[in-house]
Amino acid sequence: MNDRLRSAVLIVFVVLLDQLTKIYIRAKFSPSEQLTVISGFFNIVHAENPGAAFSMLADSPGAWRSFFLVGVSLVVMIIVGAMLWKPPAGMTTPLIRCGLALVFGGAFGNLIDRLFRSTVTDFLQFLFGPYEFPSFNVADSAITIGAAFLLLDMMRQKQPASKESAG
Repeated sequence: MNDRLRSAVLIVFVVLLDQLTKIYIRAKFSPSEQLTVISGFFNIVHAENPGAAFSMLADSPGAWRSFFLVGVSLVVMIIVGAMLWKPPAGMTTPLIRCGLALVFGGAFGNLIDRLFRSTVTDFLQFLFGPYEFPSFNVADSAITIGAAFLLLDMMRQKQPASKESAG
């Protein structure tokens, strides 16, 4: 399987998993309903987020917010899509391609929600003592993991040559 096809399969997998889990949550949980999975640590919730990650911009005017968030998603998808289709020199490692595909799939999954629902359905909630981490979804997870893969690859490439390879 070639690199483009592998990336496309990963993107489709992320978008399908993201959309299916959101459909399930909206069908089985009323808004703000919560299911405790691990008491004091992990809950399944039904939260509708009109803003960006961590509810940033959630209180901004609706039309402006939607235009901005859809625009940012489209710009990210165009740039990442171009990098997947014709990777720049040095950006062809499997880790980079996987990271880019995860970012693209996550951005696309959340874009679908923004375009058709004006909010993004979040449902994974983690608690750390008194701190409640903002709820998120599969698309957010894919974007975060993809970004981590890209950073990991950058760090791997910047490591100085070891003494064994230098000598």
